[in-house]
Amino acid sequence: MTNRITTLFDIEYPIVQAGMIWNSGWRLASAASNAGILGLIGAGSMYPEVLREHIQKCKKATTKPFGVNVPMLYPNIEEIMDIIVEEGVKIVFTSAGNPKTWTSWLQERGITVVHVVSSVKFALKAQEAGVDAIVAEGFEAGGHNGRDETTTLTLIPMVKEQLQIPLIAAGGIATGRGMLAAMVLGADGVQVGSRFVASEESSAHMAFKEVVVNAKEGDTQLTLKELAPVRLVKNKFFNDIQELYTKSPSVEDLKALLGRARAKKGMFEGDLEEGELEIGQIAGLIHDIKPVQDIVSEMVQEFREAHAQLIGLKI
Repeated sequence: MTNRITTLFDIEYPIVQAGMIWNSGWRLASAASNAGILGLIGAGSMYPEVLREHIQKCKKATTKPFGVNVPMLYPNIEEIMDIIVEEGVKIVFTSAGNPKTWTSWLQERGITVVHVVSSVKFALKAQEAGVDAIVAEGFEAGGHNGRDETTTLTLIPMVKEQLQIPLIAAGGIATGRGMLAAMVLGADGVQVGSRFVASEESSAHMAFKEVVVNAKEGDTQLTLKELAPVRLVKNKFFNDIQELYTKSPSVEDLKALLGRARAKKGMFEGDLEEGELEIGQIAGLIHDIKPVQDIVSEMVQEFREAHAQLIGLKI
């Protein structure tokens, strides 16, 4: 497969492994890159020197391109960006912030910049800021989501209609058929998160991986919209949030319940009751934990079969 995304990142298939907090360390990123897609290290859950260690280990584990995902609200953002440059990383995905802040600075240092958005408005702002590509993420996605709650099915063609730069679709994509659907809607490639959580190389706790593969339709829901909308598996912590909502809580009340390190407690340490378990709606289609290479091979094969079937349709 050769298109604008494979050319931009110098990869074999137009698939990006999402940089997810507590899930996307060097093992996952290097395995993804070795499988012919773009692997991303998720910097959002790493102290600066931990990120440096992961980048160095990833460089030893793969000779293929890989990148780092950086939420721009990160408190040590300047140090993070300096480490990325010092370690020679050539691809950065930015999110949760204004793309104008870092895009030019990174590009001047030879780095390809991709920004993650959840709406047409923010896609156009990112394009105006000069980014090299956009990830448009629909409401189905796990973790933090856009406030407009626009689904991938509607978001991708609306963004495509107004965008000139390469477009990567995200949110609810875990299969080859989902990948084909996103590209038929106008995407040049896809970003996949939840499917790679349930991989052998993911740094997620095994207990969380088991939750993902056992999830059914309706087991996740968007909540905490007053803070930052986040899609969570329904567990004790989620139920505590819903109980608090019956009392018309203030933002401070919600922050107090959330506390600190909930995501680490749930996804990394495996506390399935009190932890924050972030996963997408597509978890209902994920039934096993596999090596990254197998996941990628199956996605690509299913994509090709579905594409051939689509071409063969007579309408």
